[in-house]
Amino acid sequence: MNGLMSLFSRLTKPKKKRKILSSFIFISITIILLVGYFFLEKKINLETTALFLFILTIVQVFVLQYFFKNQIKHDAIRSNLDIRIKELKARLKESEETVEHKSIYLANMSYEVRTPLSTVLGMLNMLKQTELVDDQKAQVEIAEYSSKHILQLVKMVTDNSDVETGDLKLNLLGIDLKSDLSHLFKVFEYQAWEKGLEFDFKFLYEKKDTFSVVADSARIQQVLINLINNAIKFTNSGKITIIVDQTINFDDEQIVTFYIKDTGIGMRQEEVKRIFDNASNPYNTSMMKDYRGGGIGLSISHQLVKLMGGELKLESKENEGSTFYFSLQLKKTLNIKEEEIEQKPILQDKFSVLVAEDNRMNQKVIKFLLERQGADCTFVKNGIEAVELYKILDFDMVFMDIYMPDMDGYQATKSIQRTRKYIKNRTPIIAVSASAFEEDIAQAKLVGINEFVAKPIDMDKLKEILVKYAKKDTASS
Repeated sequence: MNGLMSLFSRLTKPKKKRKILSSFIFISITIILLVGYFFLEKKINLETTALFLFILTIVQVFVLQYFFKNQIKHDAIRSNLDIRIKELKARLKESEETVEHKSIYLANMSYEVRTPLSTVLGMLNMLKQTELVDDQKAQVEIAEYSSKHILQLVKMVTDNSDVETGDLKLNLLGIDLKSDLSHLFKVFEYQAWEKGLEFDFKFLYEKKDTFSVVADSARIQQVLINLINNAIKFTNSGKITIIVDQTINFDDEQIVTFYIKDTGIGMRQEEVKRIFDNASNPYNTSMMKDYRGGGIGLSISHQLVKLMGGELKLESKENEGSTFYFSLQLKKTLNIKEEEIEQKPILQDKFSVLVAEDNRMNQKVIKFLLERQGADCTFVKNGIEAVELYKILDFDMVFMDIYMPDMDGYQATKSIQRTRKYIKNRTPIIAVSASAFEEDIAQAKLVGINEFVAKPIDMDKLKEILVKYAKKDTASS
């Protein structure tokens, strides 16, 4: 009987149980009437009738017991859920109060720290105006940058708190990135030196570009502060490199790409993939909070870059280092257009290029660089699409991003090389990566990739590759 009740339980859904119970009662009454009719007509004897009714009564008892038991269980669950909901509401209220107290505390802490620091910076500035020997000037300068570094840390904590509470607003103004960021990088330069690290930062731009861009300087600096702090924290020897690439211009817009490279502890590829898979689903940064203890800073940087229209990317190798990078498409102020020096494309005849790149902003950058040299670009967003499109269309060259979803650049290259078309044409395949780690370069050679290009793409290197692998009647000097 227990087996029967268990089977009945599995075959019935809660919302249908009442209907089934009503049907069972109706059927039971019908059976009793039929049995009574057959008894009166003397088609069955008294003993058979009694036995049949006894069995029916037992079945009814078990069925009713089952339904009443489930009803009691349902009422208990509902009661527990009501209690749980009340508890959660109470905890939510407590959490909101905690967040409010935290915000007030951070605001007070920020004020309390900023006030004496401002006084220190003011006194140091006054001291700089006096007659000092060279050694004293150097000591004052170090003290000034160290004080500014403390001020930045306070600003980072309070700014990150604003992002956590959802106070995300952009303040777009015309800014000179080089002027704004050079001072910031100088502060970090002293911090890196104190740890015995090399620190290098550079701005890539055309000398003729004299315009500013419209952006939120504070938010950009907030992202850079988070990422550079992380880079210095987890680099015990070697070098920190910051690159701001402003060489890509489209009429009244400019694509600016920021690279933060370190030679620190790095991460395994599966960890990188897991972090950013979670970060885009749809915005689950729980995994990012565990990154090397970097915590909220990385998660918040991801949010801010997304808010500004970009996407934070990471390429890393365990024990070799990491490279964070992101691109922003920014408007030039007053729609100023620089005078273009007409450049003759290297590729004179039609030259078809397949580009596998999952980041849309990076697609725009590569498209600009290649089309400027006369190439005709076709884009795909992962290795699977690259392989399938290569089988269908004819290409003179393939640019393959190394780290892509679904199928990475190495796997895609191997799949392309197994096609009849590749065996016949030997299409040049160029690997592209934000960081040219030794392991990546070695693996690229191992799978038969022709060249390895690091981001930001050097224009002279790109021209050299196009000339080298283009057909002789296609290239010109």
